[in-house]
Amino acid sequence: MNMQTPVAKQPEQPAVAPSAKTAIADLWRPALIQAFVKLDPRQLQRSPVMLVVELTAILTTVLCAIPDPAVPTSVALQIALWLWFTVLFANFAEALAEGRGKARADSLKAGSEGLKARLRESTGAFRVVNATTLRKGDVVRVEAGEMIPGDGEVIEGIAAVNEAAITGESAPVIRESGGDRSAVTGNTRLVSDWLLVRISSNPGESTLDRMIALVEGAKRQKTPNEVALDILLIGLTLIFLLVVVTLQPFARFSGGSLPLVFLVALLVTLIPTTIGGLLSAIGIAGMDRLVRLNVIAKSGRAVEAAGDVHVLLLDKTGTITFGNRRCSAVYAAPGVTAKELAEGALLASLADDTAEGKSIVEYLRELHSFNEPSLQELTAVPFSAETRLSGVDHGERIYRKGAVDSLLSFVGMQRSDLPLPLSREIDKIAKTGGTPLLVCVGHKLLGAIHLKDVVKPGIRERFAELRKLGIRTVMVTGDNPLTAAAIAAEAGVDDVLAEATPEKKLERIRQEQNDGRLVAMCGDGANDAPALAQADVGMAMNDGTQAAREAANMVDLDSDPTKLLDVVQIGKELLVTRGALTTFSIANDVAKYFAILPALFAAIYPQLGVLNIMQLASPQSAILSAIVFNALIIVVLIPLALRGVRVQAASAAALLRRNLLIYGLGGIAVPFVGIKLIDMLLTGLHLV
Repeated sequence: MNMQTPVAKQPEQPAVAPSAKTAIADLWRPALIQAFVKLDPRQLQRSPVMLVVELTAILTTVLCAIPDPAVPTSVALQIALWLWFTVLFANFAEALAEGRGKARADSLKAGSEGLKARLRESTGAFRVVNATTLRKGDVVRVEAGEMIPGDGEVIEGIAAVNEAAITGESAPVIRESGGDRSAVTGNTRLVSDWLLVRISSNPGESTLDRMIALVEGAKRQKTPNEVALDILLIGLTLIFLLVVVTLQPFARFSGGSLPLVFLVALLVTLIPTTIGGLLSAIGIAGMDRLVRLNVIAKSGRAVEAAGDVHVLLLDKTGTITFGNRRCSAVYAAPGVTAKELAEGALLASLADDTAEGKSIVEYLRELHSFNEPSLQELTAVPFSAETRLSGVDHGERIYRKGAVDSLLSFVGMQRSDLPLPLSREIDKIAKTGGTPLLVCVGHKLLGAIHLKDVVKPGIRERFAELRKLGIRTVMVTGDNPLTAAAIAAEAGVDDVLAEATPEKKLERIRQEQNDGRLVAMCGDGANDAPALAQADVGMAMNDGTQAAREAANMVDLDSDPTKLLDVVQIGKELLVTRGALTTFSIANDVAKYFAILPALFAAIYPQLGVLNIMQLASPQSAILSAIVFNALIIVVLIPLALRGVRVQAASAAALLRRNLLIYGLGGIAVPFVGIKLIDMLLTGLHLV
C-alpha cells in the first residue's frame, strides 16, 4: 500500500465547550436517575459516611415492620424515608456535578469512535488501522481533511490544524516539524497540506482520554486532601458509632430504655453527613471548572497544589507583556517638526507588515491626518539582517527606519554626531526597557521612535490580588537586568529573574522549594521542560513542544500563559470550598445535640429538659425534625458545592476568620432556626 491510500473522512463533530451556563434543568433528570443507580453499596464505598447512612436507612426500614410502643410506626416510617432521601440527595449532588461535563465527554467520545489512521510500517509503506491500536512511537501520515489520530509530534511537514474539537476555537493554527510548534493533539483536524506524526502516548493516556476522564468525574482519582478528609470523616463516624452503641446499656443501667429507631437517627445526625454527602461533588465540580477553562490536569493533586502555591514564575513575553513591541512615542530631531517626523515614520512603516510596523502606523494615524499614498505607489524595502533597516521608496524620496547604529551609518553619521536632545531621548528609551528606532528621509535624520514591550492591561491589578492572597510573582525573561527591572516595575511583579537560562530557572525553583514554598510556572519550549518537571504546578502550552507537555502536570489547550493565574484561583476555590463546608458540617451538629439529646433522655433524666432551648413539641418531632433538616441542608448546599466559594483577595488568616465567621457560626445558628421551623411544620400538619 502506498502513501496515497485513502482514509475514510471522519464526520465533523461539533465542539461542545463546557459552559458555566449549562442549565441545571437539562441535567436534573439524568442526575436523578443516577442518584438511584448510585445506591449500589459498591459505588457508595467511595463515600464511607453515606454508606453508613444507607445501612442505617436499611435498618430503620426493617424496624418499621417491628412494632415498638415507644415509637409510632408512622414516625419510624418518616425517619426511614428521610434517611433514604439523605442518601439520594448526596448521590444527586454527585451525579449533578458529573452531568455538567458529560455532554462534552459524549461529544469527544463520538469524535474518536471509528477513527482510522495511516500507519507507517518498517518497509516504509502505509496501511490503514484503527486509531485505538496505535502505540507510542508509531508514525502516521495525516492529510488535509483527516483527523489526527492521537497526541504526537510532527516529524515532517507543515500544515494548518483546526483544534476546535478540543479548544472550542475554530481559527486554524500552524503546526510544523522542529521548533516549539511541533506538538499536535488527537482528534484535531488537518485543514491543509499533510503531516508525518510520531505518536507520543499509548491508548488511554492521550489528552482526549484525560479530558474525558476528568469531565466524566466517576473515574477521577481522589486527591491527597480528599483522602485525608475521608480518614477524618471515618474517624468521626467510628467515634459517634461507639458513643451511640454505649447509650443503650447506659440507659438501661439508669432504669430506662431507648428506642432503636431513635438511636439510629441520633447516629445519622451526629456523623458529618453534610460534608460526607457533598465531598465528591465539590471535587468533581472543581475539576469541571478547570476543564471549562480548557486546562487538562494529569492529576487532581496538581489542582490542589495550585491552591497552595506560594510563588508564581511567569514568562514576560506573552504572559506579562503582549510579546510584540508597540509604538508608544516619537521624538523629533532639532529642526524637524512633529508632523514632518510623523509623516516620515508613517511612510517608512506603511509596507512593514510586522506587529511593530503596524503599531507605528496606528499610533501616528491617531496623532495626525495624512494624505497617504497607496501601496502601489511605493516600492517596499523589507527588513534584512544585514542592513537592519526597512522602509519604502516613494518616487525619488527614500524613507528608512531601523536600529540606531545602522540608520546612522546609512545617513553617514557617527553616534557622537547625534544632536544632544535626541541622544538623551534614545538613552532614556533604552534605560526604561524600550527599543529606539531612528527615522530618516534621504540622508536627513528626522527623529526617534520608542518601541515598547507593552504590559497587558489589568495584569498589575491581578498581581496585586495574588499578593493579598500571599502569592509572590517572579517575572522570568531573557532580557538584560536593566530592561527586565523596568518592565517588572511597570507590571508590578514582586521579583525578576533576568537573562534566564534553563539552568537558572531550575535553580530558582529548587531554591524556593528548599525554603518550603510551593512553586508554579508555565512554559512551552523544550528548554522549559526541566523547570516544568521540577515545579509543583507546571503548566505547558498545548502548542508547545512535546517535551514541555510531557514534563508538565497540566496542559493549557488554549496556549494562554496567563491562564496559570486562573488555575491558581480555581485551586484556592476548591480548597476553600471543601474547608468551608467541612466547618459548616461539623458546626451544625451542635444544634442537633440540643434537639435530640433532650428528646432521648428527658424521660430518664427530666433535668435534661432545660437543654430543649428550641422548645420542640415532643421527642418524636424533635428527632424527626433533626433528620429532615439533616437531609434538606444537603439540597440547600448543592449549588454552593457546584459553584464553589469565591476567594477574595485577602491573607490566609483573613480568609480563615471569614470562613469561621460565616460557616462556623452560620453552621451553629442555621440548624437552630431550621429545626425549629421544621418542628412547627410537622406539628402543625399533625405528622407526629
